[in-house]
Amino acid sequence: MTERKKTTIVLFSGDYDKAMAAYIIANGAAAYDHEVTIFHTFWGLNALRKEESIPVNKGFMEKMFGKMMPRGADRMGLSKMNFAGIGPRMIKDIIKKHNTVPLPQLIEMAQEQDIKLVACTMTMDLLGLKQEELLDGIEYAGVAAYLADAEIGHVNLFI
Repeated sequence: MTERKKTTIVLFSGDYDKAMAAYIIANGAAAYDHEVTIFHTFWGLNALRKEESIPVNKGFMEKMFGKMMPRGADRMGLSKMNFAGIGPRMIKDIIKKHNTVPLPQLIEMAQEQDIKLVACTMTMDLLGLKQEELLDGIEYAGVAAYLADAEIGHVNLFI
């Protein structure tokens, strides 16, 4: 019996295009029968945020972080050519025109393919994010859990 290959991705970026690349790679690797983990840390956690506002008890600084960060994958900006929010609308139109899957659906596909989506608990604490604010069906862990996956990984990426 052959060993199943493992792919790990650290999604550090909160940019729509970089998160989209991470999820395209992850879904592609899963389609090639890789066991895939995406470890979301810092701004990459925004891809896992629910779009709706979830009432949770937070301190002042946690509330400020929550207001400044985009709520959900579809509200993330671009890494280049953001143009005060016009860039993301333009790229989404191009994505639709070329029948490419947008980021929110790539995340759904990842969940359907049993890709392990992990939220970094240390970063959640730093930014004041609560589990209730993140998508259902994801895992919560620290860097040690990511390193355990990466140590036996065949492909390890940082995006």
